[in-house]
Amino acid sequence: MTLASAPFFADLAEGPAEARGWWVQADDGLRLRVAHYPSDEARGTIFLFPGRTEYVEKYGRTADDFAARGYHTLTIDWRGQGMADRMLDDRLAGHVAVFEDYQRDVAAMMRAAEQLDLPRPYHLIGHSMGGAIGLRAVINGLPVASCAFTGPMWGIKMRQAIRPAAWALSWSSKQVGLSHLFAPGTGIESYTATGAFEDNTLTTDPDMWDYMRRQVLAQPELQLGGPSMHWLHEALAECWALSRLPSPRVPCLTYCGTNERIVDVPRIADRMARWPNGRLEMLDGAEHEILMERPEIREVVIAGLTAHFDRAGEAPALSA
Repeated sequence: MTLASAPFFADLAEGPAEARGWWVQADDGLRLRVAHYPSDEARGTIFLFPGRTEYVEKYGRTADDFAARGYHTLTIDWRGQGMADRMLDDRLAGHVAVFEDYQRDVAAMMRAAEQLDLPRPYHLIGHSMGGAIGLRAVINGLPVASCAFTGPMWGIKMRQAIRPAAWALSWSSKQVGLSHLFAPGTGIESYTATGAFEDNTLTTDPDMWDYMRRQVLAQPELQLGGPSMHWLHEALAECWALSRLPSPRVPCLTYCGTNERIVDVPRIADRMARWPNGRLEMLDGAEHEILMERPEIREVVIAGLTAHFDRAGEAPALSA
């Protein structure tokens, strides 16, 4: 795989100087975008797995925090979002053929890390949907010394009474050729582009809300609307499949907000209760976007993650 220079909106990312975007190709031919945020030091590299709707510039400030602590960051536009190849003619619909295809993207990201000669040890942060992709990758043997998750999508929050209906509707849409349609209650609108800060489900920090909003308004090609019915079915199926698997032995730290309204917190608590070398930290008053929260929350999280990575980098590797 040969890396090719890709567009990267440094002014919107507000990340470390010399950050760059690269085109990479998955083994099924889809073009993806990765971004490397460098550090002047080389204590290791963080693979940052974004959530659904996200893109590499969104983590510029986070990467700047880690660069100051000696860590490089490599992040990605998953297939179907950001500037990666979209999966449907309606490019605003979040979609994937099968959830396992995201592991093709992980493999392409790893090849990019090798070509860029990024420093080891490697560590993982998986946010939201990236938490599901990351958990599967670690179970599959991703060569990381440690992993961490913020609001991981190990279950999707919905009322128990409607969960069977969500399964049935998303499955049946595939049978009648309508799986490309938006999931109920969603549409083409980008949440941060069209929503209001008041009572949003992502962050309690107005500055970080404005940061995310400026990005998608300045570069509308980064926007993504709701998920397709097919994506919903694939996501529900992957969450169920992951719940049946044992936790790996890789050291793990997970953060979740007490006001989490997007992913299923009991599923997260259950997973972390049976994770060897694992710890769950609940953050009082925080919403879903832990890394986009108020400065006092971000400071706690960045310090905690850095200490977690430092400890794992000094310890003998554990087999998964």
